[in-house]
Amino acid sequence: MKVTVCELPNDPSALTRQWNRLARHTRSARSDLVLLPEMPFHPWLAASKQVDPGRWHQAVETHQRWLLRLRELGAGRVMGTRPMVCSGVPRNEGFAWTPDGATVPTHTKYYLPDEAGYWEASWYRRGEGGFETIACGGVVYGFLICTEIWFNRHARDYGRHGAHIIVCPRVTPASSTDKWIAGGRTAAVVSGAFCLSSNLAGPNIPGSDFGGTGWIIEPEAGAVLGTTSADEPFLTMDIDIGWAEAAKSTYPRYIAD
Repeated sequence: MKVTVCELPNDPSALTRQWNRLARHTRSARSDLVLLPEMPFHPWLAASKQVDPGRWHQAVETHQRWLLRLRELGAGRVMGTRPMVCSGVPRNEGFAWTPDGATVPTHTKYYLPDEAGYWEASWYRRGEGGFETIACGGVVYGFLICTEIWFNRHARDYGRHGAHIIVCPRVTPASSTDKWIAGGRTAAVVSGAFCLSSNLAGPNIPGSDFGGTGWIIEPEAGAVLGTTSADEPFLTMDIDIGWAEAAKSTYPRYIAD
């Protein structure tokens, strides 16, 4: 299957221009899966510690409008996260979209940082802690939203439940890009699944830019097959799901817990 990862700008006007380029890319590549960054369609709220429920609701509405445009990508499915209000509680919800217009909730972010530029625990609440696989078109997926990639037992469990691909939509700084790639490689190795990630790019708070660098990592040795960059913000590769199935029987995946 053909999978696409990307980096997208945090500025609304720049996002519109980049979106049109992304749509041309994914249609030309005939992508089966497009992974978007974490909550990509509204300026990053958690840059500020000052929580504003009105801005959160605005971000929810903006994402709902943008979800109507996912068809423009021409993909078999699109995954990412969106801000939601569930029973009056703000949350960060993973989703899987298919061309019939269905947007299926997949997993709600559980592990939330709270520090300069990333005041997420201040802005919204953690989910219920469920880390279940989802199946789309015969492919099994697991979600690790940004910080969740550091809690390796969930990647291990996804592998135990047959995940072919772990998706990691994220918003992370340029200063720690190498560390995040290491986390993606580890998730791939312990699960025996491909690890895909997309990220925001460009300015965040003064002195700290978003890091871009979406990645595609293979499931056996955790080798990085490719990354995005400012010059090449979209990456599409043809991956073999059988590679992930075979990796489940090799070290260290076969070792009993």
